[in-house]
Amino acid sequence: MSVDRATVRRIARLARIAITDHEAERLEAELSGILDWVAQLDELDTSNVEPMTRVAAMTIKQRDDVVTDGFCADDILKNAPKVDDHYFVVPKIVE
Repeated sequence: MSVDRATVRRIARLARIAITDHEAERLEAELSGILDWVAQLDELDTSNVEPMTRVAAMTIKQRDDVVTDGFCADDILKNAPKVDDHYFVVPKIVE
């Protein structure tokens, strides 16, 4: 697949990158080469390949999704300068 100079300029504008004519010429060749390489991947038969998220197959240990308070609320409240009914007391900011 070949990329023309107008496409390179459009990509540069979308990426908000200022390029010179010399850079546009170089990028035209580089982008065409990249797209040709990606086109080669279409030639591979991947019909028998399972989709994967990592190279080595592994299962992640899972735990039950249970809501807790962390079992340390009393320890945390010991650090508060002022506590009322098991809540932090802070100065009023918005009137």
